[in-house]
Order: sequence, then structure tokens, then C-alpha cells
Amino acid sequence: MSSTVRHATSARGARIESDQYSGPTTLDDNFMFGGGIAVSGTRAIANLNERIAELLIKDVPHRLAEGDPNLWGAAAADEARDRLGWLTLPATSRHLISDLASVREELRAEGLDHVVLAGMGGSSLAPEVMARTLGVDLTVLDTTDPAQVRSALSQRLEHTVVVVSSKSGGTVETDSHRRAYWQALRDTGLSDDEVARRFIVVTDPGSPLDLIGKQLGVREIFLADPRVGGRYSALSAFGLVPAALAGASVTELLEDAARLGTTLGSDGPALRLGVALAVAAQAGRDKLVIAEDGTGMVGLGDWVEQLIAESTGKDGKGILPVVVERPDHVADPGERGSDVLLTTVGGALKLGHTGVIPGAAIQPDLTVNGPLGAQFLTWEYATAIASILLGVNPFDQPNVTESKRNTATILESGKLPADEPFLRTEHLELYGDSTLFNDVRSVSGAVASLIGAVPERGYLALMAYLDRFGNSAAAQLRALVARRTQHVVTFGWGPRFLHSTGQYHKGGPATGGFLQITGAVTQDLSVPDKPYSFGELQAAQAAGDRVALSSRNLPLLRVHLTDRASGLDELMEALR
Repeated sequence: MSSTVRHATSARGARIESDQYSGPTTLDDNFMFGGGIAVSGTRAIANLNERIAELLIKDVPHRLAEGDPNLWGAAAADEARDRLGWLTLPATSRHLISDLASVREELRAEGLDHVVLAGMGGSSLAPEVMARTLGVDLTVLDTTDPAQVRSALSQRLEHTVVVVSSKSGGTVETDSHRRAYWQALRDTGLSDDEVARRFIVVTDPGSPLDLIGKQLGVREIFLADPRVGGRYSALSAFGLVPAALAGASVTELLEDAARLGTTLGSDGPALRLGVALAVAAQAGRDKLVIAEDGTGMVGLGDWVEQLIAESTGKDGKGILPVVVERPDHVADPGERGSDVLLTTVGGALKLGHTGVIPGAAIQPDLTVNGPLGAQFLTWEYATAIASILLGVNPFDQPNVTESKRNTATILESGKLPADEPFLRTEHLELYGDSTLFNDVRSVSGAVASLIGAVPERGYLALMAYLDRFGNSAAAQLRALVARRTQHVVTFGWGPRFLHSTGQYHKGGPATGGFLQITGAVTQDLSVPDKPYSFGELQAAQAAGDRVALSSRNLPLLRVHLTDRASGLDELMEALR
């Protein structure tokens, strides 16, 4: 068996003409437009213009646009030198367009029109935003929940092609998905050669997944630029391959990003956004509440969340992204506090728009508007700029591996850490430190005790290790809890948030409180050729994260649903 191997860095893209504007346009000191992106609201950020002037004197915008690795200090220079390839992706990724069109045509000719993406974090979030915003069908599998995996395996298997995407090539979740789909396809009666034709790999050159793909003889292997980190890889093969195979127009994404790229060497909207984020955070507004403005951007906040949290949340510093449901939901106490910078994102507001959102409870501090490809590059550049001012290395993630190591240790031991609930109800079991929950007699009381343990200007993180679709009601818990506290409240599905805000939880300011939600598994699913099941892997990941949080003496409450549906109903009723 042999695979077609395509290198994502083997050709330079064609030159793209800049947009109709000769450069960034400033209508007043509150609004800047350039390269298709409009940023407004910066007038409210004190000392913004002074900090921009300092960066311009040091030629920082031009140096970053040219890929200077020394901008984040000597300690970060070596890593930065190998992580700045994202700056040129609008050009270097263009040769993928014809390759992807050819592969998609082949797949459609064989009746393979159901694209499943097996990936985590940077390998899944950007293509999911592309698919949702551009209206194409892409199944994203970024979970270890056995019910969700089983459901994905049951959907249109005879028409399925699986994109297995991992930069490191060793991501445990993605490897488990690959094994499960391989077994499921074999069980339909396909030969190994036929099964291999149902797989496409996206990874870095020489990774374990690259080697496995070649050994198995998968249909295609797309080798990404190794100089691009996972969370900066939206416009690389990691973002473009699954989106294009699902039917998205990636040509337009790259053209829009290229137009934005012409503004990066000077004072432009991406620079203004980055400086605004950092200066606001340094002034105490370090909670970036993100809401869609209803003008065509769908799910971008989830991608921005990972980019900013994982890039800035370290060394006790950082900006905490808080993704909320809609602008008119931004009414809870914590979301309008003095530590909040409310930002809306969208795709279609006209030049000169004030940023006022009809029907919103409060109006945004910042608005970022423009096409999706330009949004990706804008936020990446802005995050890199903000990290310069915050004094952190935006390209490492020193605390992400901690929970991974804990998970591996638990799986190797074959047993979870022993723990006893301090409270049992009909459908719930509650676990936590006895000193914090010693006198608690109700679910509502336990949540109140957790909220009370969050320090001033802190935050509360809800982490649900459940089926993102089968238990989708869990996402409503964020708003219910947010109405009970003056703190901002975040929500994340486990284990995907471990590749995102998990870095901030452990490396950022130690001001968080954590509510972890787990659920009983009624029908488990084995991971082929591994000594554990998906349910055991999911439980180990949740336990590994609890170990990491508890080692920092951070307030933690675990609510276990002994019956998922009834338990969620009971929990939601208690929070009301």
C-alpha cells in the first residue's frame, strides 16, 4: 500500500493584489479599517495611543511582520524562531487549493461525501469555525465521550472519509478516534486496503502519525509547515484540508487573509486590537468577553478562546477569554464588571459602523468586523502583539502537558484516585475538599460555597466531560451560574478545553474556581488494540485535570451525574 504525500510548504502562492485601500484608514481615534478588518472602540482604552507610539518607535509592527523572533525576549527567541510560519500562510498555503479540489473530486466520485475530522484543539477549532460560518457539513470529533464517539461512528459510515489531524502525531484522543473508525470500517466488510482509502492524514513531517499513515497506506498525507504552532494553524493544512474537503471555499479565506497581511507592517487594525487587549488587561480588564454580533460569524469565539488563553495564560499572567451566547445575553453581573472587556465579532458591518448592537443589554467596548480569513490573521497577530506587552511567550504551552501526564499515569495504574462524595442526591454525587464543603447540605449550597471561594476579580470555570450533542443542555449551565455571581463564568467541553483554556487554568493567574461535571457511562466503547475504553480514558482525563488543579489548592467542585439526563435536570433546577 502507498499513500500520496503532499507537502504544505513546497510551493509559494501566487501574488495577491492588496485591497482597494492603500493602507489603514482611520475615521477618528475610535475606528480603524484596513485589509478588510474594522476595529472600533479603542478610544475607551486609556494610554492606547501612547503604547502604539512606543511600538512604532521600536519598529515592532514591521519586525513582527518580517518574523523577528527576538520580540518576546531572549528566553523565547529559540522557540519563536520555529513558530512564525503563520505570518506567510496566506501565500504559502495557496498551492493546496488545486490539490484539495482534486482530492474532493475523487472522493465525491466514489460517493464519499461525509467528512469526519478527528482532531483536538488547533487541529479542530478553526475548521469547525470555517464549516459553521461558510455553511458546509463537517463532523468534528474532538471528544472521548463514548456516547458521542458511538453516535459519530453510526452516521453515514458507508459515505465517510476520515481526516485524522494532529501536529504532534501522538494526540491520544485523535489516535483513539483513528482506531475506532478503522475498526468500524473493517466491520462493514472492507479490506484493509479499502479502509485505508477512507483515511486522510494531516500532520507535521516525520511525526508518528506521518509514519503510521505511510505504513497503513492511507489515501493522502498532507504535511503541514512545522514552523506553525497548532493554535496559529488556521490557514495551514490543519485548517484548510478538512474545510475544503467538506466544501468550503478556502481560496476566499486565503485572499482575505492576504489583504489583511498588507497592513501588518505598520499601524493597522490588528496592531490596535493587540495593544488594546494588552493595555486593558494590564489596567485590570483581563477578562475578554466575546460575543457574536449576528452578522455572519459563527463559532469564532471558541477559536479565539484557545488562541488567547493558551498563548497568554502562563507565568501567572494572561487574558481570560469568556465566550457568551449572544450580545443580548451579556447582562449577568460578572459580564459587566470592571475587569471585563466586552468585544463583539462579526463579518458584515459596514465601514464606519459604530459597533452599537441593537437589543444588547450593554454595548461592546471593542468590535472586530471583517471576513473570516482576515479575522484569523488579525487575531493571531494581535495575540502576538499583546504577548510582547504582557511579557509572555505566545508560542509555548508549559502547563498543557501536565494533565496529559496525569492521565497517562492513571491509565497505566488502571484505577482512578479514590474519592468519596460529601453529598448524594437522587441523581447526583458531589465531591470536593471537606474543608470547603464541610457544612454543605444541598447542591445549591455547594455551588454557593464554590463561588464564595473565588477571590475578588477571579472567575468560575465550568468543565463538562459529557456528550457535546447528547447532553447539549449542559451548556445552559453557564448562564444559570453567571446569574448567581459577580465573577465571569466560562464553559468548556472536556477534554477539548484541556487543549485550550486548560493552559490558562493552571498557568495563568491563580484566581479561578472550578466546577467539573462528569456523567455515568451506560454503554462504553473499547479503544481497539488498547487496554482501556473511551469511558475509562474520559474518566482518567477528568481525574488527571482534578489532580492538576488540586495540586495548586484551587477551589474545585465535582458534580457526577449518576443518570445523565435526570442529573442535568436536577442540577439545572438547583441552580435556578
